[in-house]
This record gives sequence, structure tokens and C-alpha cells, in this order.
Amino acid sequence: MAPFRRRNVLLVLLAIAIIVPPFANYYYLFVANLVAIYVLLAIGLNILVGYTGQLAFANAAMFGIGAYATGLLQVRLGWSFWLAFPVGGVIAAAVGLAISLPALRLKGLYLALSTLAFAQATQWVFLHWDAVTFGAGGFKTPPLSFDPLPISKPLGLYYLSLLLAVVLFLFAQNLVASRVGRAFIALRDSDFAAESLGVDLLRYKALAFGVSGFYAGIAGGLNSALLNFVAPEGFDLFQMVLQKAMIVVGGLGSIVGSLLGAGIIVILLEVLREVKGLQEIVFGALLVIFVLFMRGGLVGLLKRKVRGWEEPLRLVSRRVRPKQSETSQTAARTEKADS
Repeated sequence: MAPFRRRNVLLVLLAIAIIVPPFANYYYLFVANLVAIYVLLAIGLNILVGYTGQLAFANAAMFGIGAYATGLLQVRLGWSFWLAFPVGGVIAAAVGLAISLPALRLKGLYLALSTLAFAQATQWVFLHWDAVTFGAGGFKTPPLSFDPLPISKPLGLYYLSLLLAVVLFLFAQNLVASRVGRAFIALRDSDFAAESLGVDLLRYKALAFGVSGFYAGIAGGLNSALLNFVAPEGFDLFQMVLQKAMIVVGGLGSIVGSLLGAGIIVILLEVLREVKGLQEIVFGALLVIFVLFMRGGLVGLLKRKVRGWEEPLRLVSRRVRPKQSETSQTAARTEKADS
């Protein structure tokens, strides 16, 4: 089963993602770009929900804030995409940090309701603040150019999305395998126990919300460039349900699961797009199956069936030296005693 280890499978998927798109038509390129964007969304949400245990419903709002910030900075202030895009991600991260303040006093259902209220308020602002957001009709964003590189906009944007997905995937894996990730898990298991062990609740909850907001903001900026259009209906409650479904199907508390869940959900919805009623039925049935019978998601199944799919929660900074043989240990003790 060595060829099916996690690392080998991910390398094969990456090779396919790099090699195949130049030979694909624009529709398949568009779907692949969507997968990369939703991978970012799912990773950010999984860090917050799966690793830190914060039941928040504001990720769709963060997605929208990143898209609106990136688009409005271009349209209102004349900024280029390459400047507006990272600023949009930072703005979404800052809003995520602000949302983390109520999380100190609220958790569980109460935190979910408060973040859901924030998401609905954000949606109201997108719809009714016509002087800034252009209201319910949305607005067009300037076309993205990759000059002087000899590459088309769809292909260039796809490789930009893929590059960011790979970089932020690796960053997330290292984050959750560090002491920060272990602090997140301690918070998830018990706030009181984590605090008694010296974990700063404000610091790590704020960090989780900020990282999640940044991932969603970057995804929003890429989405605005992909569609060349920003409108409120793309960031509604269904968007939040969609993202939650990705981390449930892939596996809560798993960065690799975020990738698998996002890819499966996006491709499944695209395959069933022409049959709207069937799309909703299959989507609902999939959620019920995973919630009732596969709570660990796809990654949980793979961990049980295939060796090499474990995700360690620590970084190995150096190789452990092999233990000395009993003879050498005895000799060392004798030498020490003689001296």
C-alpha cells in the first residue's frame, strides 16, 4: 500500500494540477480554479472549527469581505489587482480578529448565533449600502492582466490560485503541527484545561479567527478576479452551508481532508448543475451519510484502511539518534566510574 500513502497521492494530484490545465478547455479550467479557491476556504474554516473548536458561521461573510475589498479598491480607488488583492486578505483577517472578541465569552450555540448574526448583517450591508457596494446589482471588476507574461488570463489566474493553495496548504500543515496547533487543539478539547496549562485564550482564539479570515479573504479576492464580478448573493447562508459540508465530508481537524472535501463537493455540484433538484437531493444525502455513518470524513476512512495517512501534530526538527547497544552503555558507565 506504499504507493497510496498520503504524500504520494498528494504529489500525484499536484503533478496533474500542474500538467493538465494548459490542455484543458476554459470550462474545465474554471472548475479547477473554483476547486483551488474552495480549498483555501475549507482549510481556513477547518483551522477555526476542526482544530480550535469554534463553531462560527462567519466564513461566508469573510469570503465576501475579501471579494468586496479587492473589487472596490480597484473600482473606487483605481488600485491594481496586485495591490488590492493582498490588502483584501488583510482586511478580512482584521475583521476576523474583531469577531474573535465575543468568542472569549461565548461558545457553542451562542457563538454560532452571534457569528451568524454578523454574517447576516454583512449581507445586509452588501445589499443596501449602495453608495459603496453598488447594492444588490453588484459591480464588475477590471479585467486581470498578466502582462508582460505571455499567458492568458484564465490560465494565469488558475496557476496563481494553485500556487496560493499549495503555499497556504503547507503553511497550515506546519501551523497545526507546531505548538500553536497543539494550543488550538487544547482549546477545542477544553477551554478551562487549556487555560490551566498556560494557554492564552485571547491570543490563540484571535489567531484562529484571524488566520481563517485571511484564508477566506484571499479566496474572495481570487473569486472576484475569476468572475470579474462581485454580488451579494454569492456570500449568503448557502455559501456557509457549502463550506461546512466540505470540512465534514473531508474530515474535521484535517488539512488534507479540507482539500479532499472541497474537491469532491465542487466537482459533484458542477456535474449535477443541469439538474437543480437532483443536485440538492444528492448534496443533502451526502451530508446525512457522512454525519451519521462517517463522522471522521474521508480522511478518517483512509486512516483506518490505508497506512501512511496519519497527520502528526508535531514537527520533527531533528533525527533521533539510535539507542546505544547495551555493551556500549555498560562501557560508558564503567569508564565514568573509573574516572
